[in-house]
Amino acid sequence: MRSTRKTTRGLQVWVALTGLALVACSGGPKPPAGEREGGAPAADAVDAQGSHAASQVTTEANAAAAAALALADQQDFEDARRGLVAGEGDVVVAGAGDRPIWDTRDYDFVAGEAPPSVHPSLWRQAKLDGLHGLFAVKPGIWQVRGYDVSNMTLIRGKTGWIIVDPLTARETAQAALGLARKHLGDLPVVAVIFTHSHLDHFGGVDAVLPEDPAARARVRIIAPRGFIEEATSENVLAGVAMGRRASYQFGTGLPKSARGHVDTGLGKGIARGGIDLIEPTDLIDRTPQAMDIDGIEFIFQYAPQSEAPAELTFYLPQFQAWCGAEIVSHTMHNLYTLRGAKVRDALLWSSYIDDTIERFGDTEVVFASHHWPVWGRERVRDYLEKQRDVYRYIHDQTLRLANQGATPQEIAEHLKLPAALEDTFAVRGYYGTTRHNAKAVYQFYFGWYDANPAHLDPLPPEQAAVKYVAAMGGAAAVLGQARTAFDAGDYRWAASLLDHLVFAEPGNVDATELLARTYEQLGYQAESGVWRDVYLTGALELRHGPQVTALDPEVALALLRHLPLGRFFDAMASRLDGPEAEDEELRINFVFTDLDESWVLEIDNAVLHAHRKEPDPDADATVRLTREMLARLSVGQAGLREMIFSEDFEVEGSRTALLRFFSLLDRSSGDFPIVTP
Repeated sequence: MRSTRKTTRGLQVWVALTGLALVACSGGPKPPAGEREGGAPAADAVDAQGSHAASQVTTEANAAAAAALALADQQDFEDARRGLVAGEGDVVVAGAGDRPIWDTRDYDFVAGEAPPSVHPSLWRQAKLDGLHGLFAVKPGIWQVRGYDVSNMTLIRGKTGWIIVDPLTARETAQAALGLARKHLGDLPVVAVIFTHSHLDHFGGVDAVLPEDPAARARVRIIAPRGFIEEATSENVLAGVAMGRRASYQFGTGLPKSARGHVDTGLGKGIARGGIDLIEPTDLIDRTPQAMDIDGIEFIFQYAPQSEAPAELTFYLPQFQAWCGAEIVSHTMHNLYTLRGAKVRDALLWSSYIDDTIERFGDTEVVFASHHWPVWGRERVRDYLEKQRDVYRYIHDQTLRLANQGATPQEIAEHLKLPAALEDTFAVRGYYGTTRHNAKAVYQFYFGWYDANPAHLDPLPPEQAAVKYVAAMGGAAAVLGQARTAFDAGDYRWAASLLDHLVFAEPGNVDATELLARTYEQLGYQAESGVWRDVYLTGALELRHGPQVTALDPEVALALLRHLPLGRFFDAMASRLDGPEAEDEELRINFVFTDLDESWVLEIDNAVLHAHRKEPDPDADATVRLTREMLARLSVGQAGLREMIFSEDFEVEGSRTALLRFFSLLDRSSGDFPIVTP
């Protein structure tokens, strides 16, 4: 157990109780003063964060990658610029108190040729993702791109706008819709479509809805079945750890520079504003499902358990246009996301795209929730076939090799895409990668155990590290071998050696710095934006400690208001300190005065169970409260004083028992170390 992990307890049921895995994005440190134009320090300089330049090995590796790729191909750039209606130069969106929400100027350094510290293919993707403005997809369909990590699509109905995916934050959504209305007309919003249950596709909804309550109530909200459940709870139970890991995946502590965060591969980054959620009025639960929305015919495809647990796509016959949501993008996507989530079903994902090819074969344009469209029937079919086949190939070949006895690591090392896929930019590993997606397929079918008995019950990292270092001749010997590997450009081996040494001797400054430099070079060579962020965040943490920003309570509150109570209490149970609760027997009634609903929570055998039923007359205590009070308690907006004096909170029975109940719940701080013990 890592001794530096922190927990606290108390009456407040903070957001850590439910564990919402919202990325608490900080902008990261700014590039240091004195850097050359373009955000790159002089080649031999060490910047303010301690980052070093690309090594000769990395420089040569990235140059070789550039020579092997058709980087001069302009088709994607032509598509990404096609249909530009209007752009506003720099896009700067501020929140309350001028807090930065979105600023495209942060990425001005992405210009010209790729520097040695960035994989040239990722640099190309970063340029494409940096194109922003209002674009026509077809007469009647427009997209605002580059105002958030995701796209906002606008479809003109008979009487108003149909909005598809209103971005992550209300501030960016307001700016995007404002741009569209300025150039296309100030029509009312008559419907909103949430393509799936990830935050960057619904969080800005409040900004696109009318202020008048009566008009707002008339707006149709269309979403896939299970949307609310998945939108509020996908990351709840494991949320604290998932949020911490997400800071690695998205590089939220990194400077935006040629030695830091460049691009996620799916878009520039995640907006850091206010979020909202609204209940759907119409659910999509089958394929095909036809629906008339303000005079426009939609044919929906229900696509759950693909890129998101709840997802849909749709076809517009009158436009011969298909919205692929996020099951197609201009990147290989994640079958397993590095922030941690349930593994996705590669076979099912591929089958949805295959169904689209067969069902909507006359499609003339594909647009999606990220990136730019593809036009022309032949190009559309080729694009969709390759999107379909990349997931099917990884699925089938992983199983073929597994059935020959290969382990996940062996499969990841040897599985290569065929040239037809490998040479296609739209399925290259800017976000997901062949390596970690192959491991995901293995995990989907076989779980974590690779059948090697040595891996069944190995020593934990700290104990193993001490023994490995001793077996290799001590710290000095291991450090010497690691330096030799680093100098030879064998960074993966250097990282393995130094990881053991840092875990055995976390105070070893030389080992820590060399591991940071090793992670830097691995990050500089990564084509995947998220792999780059993971490596460079590891280096930053080794030098400066965890880079964690507190979660905005308002962000969590917007989702907690919609979180099903059963899921909330499941999350509460996952915070119970089992050893501390071993001899406890407690029963607490929760009566929600505004919902006419009651739950009985019981601790026995060091497990917390929650059942929706009438209050137990023999319970140790009964809490009467509102749903809103529970949400405010969860994010720390209400504490002991508010509970005592609030009309929305009342306690009957033993307050001592209630205090004991809450004292058994851990509050994880979310700043635990990752690259050190």
